[in-house]
Amino acid sequence: MTLTTLAWLAMAAYALHIMEEFSFDWRGWARAVIKLPVEWSDFYVTNAIVIALGIAQAMLADSLALAPLIFASLMLINAVFFHIGPMLLTRGRFSPGTATAVLLFLPAAWAIWARAAAEGALSLPVAAGALAGGAAIMAYPIIMLHLRSWPYFKQS
Repeated sequence: MTLTTLAWLAMAAYALHIMEEFSFDWRGWARAVIKLPVEWSDFYVTNAIVIALGIAQAMLADSLALAPLIFASLMLINAVFFHIGPMLLTRGRFSPGTATAVLLFLPAAWAIWARAAAEGALSLPVAAGALAGGAAIMAYPIIMLHLRSWPYFKQS
């Protein structure tokens, strides 16, 4: 499979992941388990942006391998630190999104990294940039959730 095909499949995997999280009340889990002050509107906006990024990275895959590598890194970080890790730490309490994280995110991300390596598009700086980019995208909405409670950012 080409990097572009894999990038589109990763985007589709993310769409299914969002459906799983919504169906099994990710918001309730996030508030109870990882103490995120999240509302459903936050979930909708954040995931709409992730879908937009997913479309962009798939469209850029032919000319900019870094784009799908960043998206794959986002998927890996999400799977490991926001689904698998919390389930292990809570001794098996279900984290909505874990099924798609394990069954779709891990294989899709691995395939993107492997394809980029096979095409010669993977170097240490590219790998570092991809991991940093994925981490930044994952951290951004979480940082915004916390910053909005600061008096400086309140609009009332």
